[in-house]
Amino acid sequence: MTEPIIFLVAAGLIGLLILGFVVVLSRRNHKSLDVVYYRKRWQTIEDSIDKTNLPSLALAVLNADKLVDQAMQQKNYKGTTMGERLKSSKGQWTNENALWTAHKIRNKIAHEPEANLTYDLTKQALAAFRQALKDLGAL
Repeated sequence: MTEPIIFLVAAGLIGLLILGFVVVLSRRNHKSLDVVYYRKRWQTIEDSIDKTNLPSLALAVLNADKLVDQAMQQKNYKGTTMGERLKSSKGQWTNENALWTAHKIRNKIAHEPEANLTYDLTKQALAAFRQALKDLGAL
């Protein structure tokens, strides 16, 4: 009579271990972010924009890209660079093309000293980064 009870207890423990493992794996990218922190940082980026000051536009794009990358890292997206993390998260974005375009704008700013950046292009990039932060649960 004790053998079936031992078997049931052992089976139950194994089942709980498997369930725990599945929960941990399924929550890999579901780590919650500090929304207050991200809202403050985002507001600082938006407040830094000055239409008449081109360096402020470039800096806003660079900082927005960095903020999205930070959120992706905290959510444990795979990859050592933002580009790699974007590749590993394919299909998880509201507007993936806009996010890639925004990141490419960032790369152009970072690697081409005389990159042409307009206010409208800056606003488009920031809109894509903002949506990405929403998709990540940061905003």
